[in-house]
Formats: sequence, C-alpha cells, structure tokens
Amino acid sequence: MVRTAPLLTYGSARGRWTLAATVGGSAIASIDATAVNIALPAIGNEFDTDLSVLQWVVTSYTLTLAGLLLVAGALGDRYGRRRVFDIGIVWFALASVLCAVAWNPETLIGARALQGVGAALLTPGSLAILEAVFVPADRGKAIGAWSGLTGVASAIGPFLGGWLIQAASWRWIFAINLPIALVVVLVSRRHIPESRDPEATGRVDMVGGVLVTLGLVGLTYGLIQWPSVAALGLGVVLLAAFIVWETRTPAPILPLHLFRSTQFTATNLVTFIVYGAMGGALFLLPLQLQEVSGYTPLQAGISLLPVTVIMLLLSARSGALAARIGPRLQMSAGPVLVGLGFALFGMIGSSGTYVTEVLPAVTVLGLGLAVTVAPLTATVLAAVPARHAGVASAVNNDVARAAALIAVAVLPAAAGITGAAYMNPAEFTDGFHTASMICAGLCVFAGALAAVTIRNETRPPAAAPSQPWHCQLDAPVPRAAVTPSPGAETAP
Repeated sequence: MVRTAPLLTYGSARGRWTLAATVGGSAIASIDATAVNIALPAIGNEFDTDLSVLQWVVTSYTLTLAGLLLVAGALGDRYGRRRVFDIGIVWFALASVLCAVAWNPETLIGARALQGVGAALLTPGSLAILEAVFVPADRGKAIGAWSGLTGVASAIGPFLGGWLIQAASWRWIFAINLPIALVVVLVSRRHIPESRDPEATGRVDMVGGVLVTLGLVGLTYGLIQWPSVAALGLGVVLLAAFIVWETRTPAPILPLHLFRSTQFTATNLVTFIVYGAMGGALFLLPLQLQEVSGYTPLQAGISLLPVTVIMLLLSARSGALAARIGPRLQMSAGPVLVGLGFALFGMIGSSGTYVTEVLPAVTVLGLGLAVTVAPLTATVLAAVPARHAGVASAVNNDVARAAALIAVAVLPAAAGITGAAYMNPAEFTDGFHTASMICAGLCVFAGALAAVTIRNETRPPAAAPSQPWHCQLDAPVPRAAVTPSPGAETAP
C-alpha cells in the first residue's frame, strides 16, 4: 500500500539525522562553489595561465549544473529522491578528487564539469527529501533549519577555503569534500526514507537536458573565446531547438506555459539581471583583492562575510514586509541598492583598507540583496497556480545560475580584461572598476524594470517559503506534493 503522509517528525532521532544529511549534501556544494572563487588567483599562478582558463574553471561547473538541474529533479521524482541524492554525493566527491589531483588546466576544467553533474543530482534532492519525509506540521521547521544551517555553511565556505589555500594548497578545497561526502552517504543510507512522485511515470526529458546543456556550452565557448562565431551560432541553434522540443514533448523539463504570466516572466528577467551582475562581479572581486589589494586568501575569503550575516538577519523581515505591502517597492529599490554596492566596488584599489574600501561596498550589497531576494522568491511562487509553485522556483533557480554563467563569460571582455591582465595590477584595476560600473548599471535597470512590470498581487503566494530566506543559488523548492515510496518505515 502506498502511504500518503510523510513519515518523520522534527524531534525524532531519524528526523534529525535526515536533516543533517541533507544539510551536509548542500554544504559541500555551497562551500565548494564559494571557495573556488577565492582559489582562482592561486590556480592561475600555479598553472601560469590566462583569465580565460579561470573563466572556464568557474563556468564548466555552472554549465553542467544549470543544464542538468531540472532533469535531475525529474530523475529524483521518478526513480527516488534519496537514490539520486546519494548518487550525486558520490559523483561530486569523486569529481572533487580529480579536481584535487588535476595536473593541468584542462584536467581541472573537465573535473569541474563533472562536479557540476554531481551537484545537479544532489541539489534538488536536499529540499525535496525534507518536503517528502517530514509531517506537514514539522516541514516548516525542517526547511527553516536547513536554510539556516546551509547559510552558515555558505558563510564558512570562503573562510575555510581561504584558510586551506593559505595553510596548504588550493587543492585541499576539493580534497576535503571526500570525507564529508562519505559521512553524508552513510547517514543517508541509514536514516533517510526513500520517496518518489507516484505520478511521475513517464519518460524523463533527457533530450531537453542535453539540448540546453550543449546550447549553453556553445554559447559560453563563443563568448569566452570571442569572437568564435561558429560556437555562438551553434549554441543559439541548440537553444532554439530546446525551446521547440519543450513545446512538443509531453513531459517537458521547462513548462513554457508558465511564461504566459507577465509577473512570472518579469520576475525571472529581474532575477537574470541581478544574479548575472552578482555572478560576474564576484568572479572578479577575489582577483582584485588578492592580486591588487594584497589580501591573503584567508582575508579575501572573509571579506564578503557581512553579506551573508546581513541576509541571515534581515531576509525574513524583508519577506514579511513584502507580504504586507506587496513586492513591487522592494523589488524596485532592492536592485538599486545592489547596484550602489557594486558602484562602491570602484573604491577598491591598492592603497586603502578593508574598513574604508571593501566594508562599505559589501554592507550596501548585503542590504540590497536582503531587500530583494525574499520578495523575488515569493513573487515567483505567487505568479503561478499552487500546483506549479515548485517547478516555478526551480526554473527561477536555473535562470539565476544561467545568468551567472553568461556574466562570467561576458563581463571580463566587456570591461577590457583579457589574457593575463589579472596579473597586471594597474590594468586589472581599471577593468575591475569598469566591470563594477557595468554591474551597477544593470542592477539599476533591473530596479526600473521591476517598477514598471511587477504588480502587488492581492492574493497570497501560492506556496510561501517557510524557510527564513531562500536564495536561488542554493536549491530549488520541491516541485509539488510528494508521496513516500511503499514500504518506508515509520520514524521511531
């Protein structure tokens, strides 16, 4: 008999172990993602390579993650969320080992692409498992705890990465994933009940996943290796083929009908611009801090800590305010604040201190993100019927990742940073300041776009987030209501 209720309670031993495993899985991906940017100068110096290789170290990971994220969520619904989550953890760990022993840039880039596949497999499962296996009364507590603990892990990531790079080698930011992954898999196998969606019986849209991934590869290659017109053209053709395929396949990974909602489309456009600007600026910032300002990896790693602290403290209040007054004001003003933070990046040079140059910028950036992110998430969910709230959030997540991917490919060239410029402090500083102003302008435009297009809905969100804050770069909210698989045991 198929059980129709989740199984675990928040206070049970099995519930706590389940929460720990999902937090651990999300943590290794978030820590790794934040630590890699801090490691870029060390990687570039060891391999004596130019900026395009460092771009590929970042984008190869994001390519496979963004391209396969929606497919991976469907695989979990179809074949079991815990199973796909465990496979993702093991895959991510093995790819991390390959990153740690990479003997040349090409090996590292390939290993990072494999890491992205593992991250795509584990990321949707972490929240979907909590949604599936906890009783409704405790689901909010579990997801809230997951958000808070994952936020702590995100804050630890740059600090831990900077310390490992400074004390040993950039390779250790990858090697440390192996023991963590081993513990997560052992706990998962012992304590997490399996769950799947009983209605997910058709074929998973693998064709769509392949088309969008290869399309992003072509587009990114053409932008980084500019002007590679053939790669750009192939990428555009493949992405167009993906859209055509999604309109014809019976079970698309990207339900295009969601974009008939002006509110949904506008919110995703704002997401694309803001997260694109953030991805591009935060790719360049560690290089500026270490190569120009003379920061150690550890100092660079903790420089953005105020952003995480501010978001943890204020995002829940921001979401509550948006629920009272509507999202339009915050989604209009928030991106402008983010843009002001990026404009203040223009103060960062070789002669100032953290307090006078970096702290004002990251403080304003954190305030802007706190004002923007929670209303943005709630607006995405409110723009579609309740039954589509999960997939709407997953699409918004993927939009944010794709935006960061394209920004890392485009922004350096747009700012005049090419080749080995990051090793020339004066040349790189000029480019960094130009890039900061480009990002600032984009965010101001996003705020204006929101002011024109976002409406204050009178109905409540379709499925308001129960966690304190939800950043699209963490993980998508589960797609829909779920049912644990037959034979799952009741929690003690």
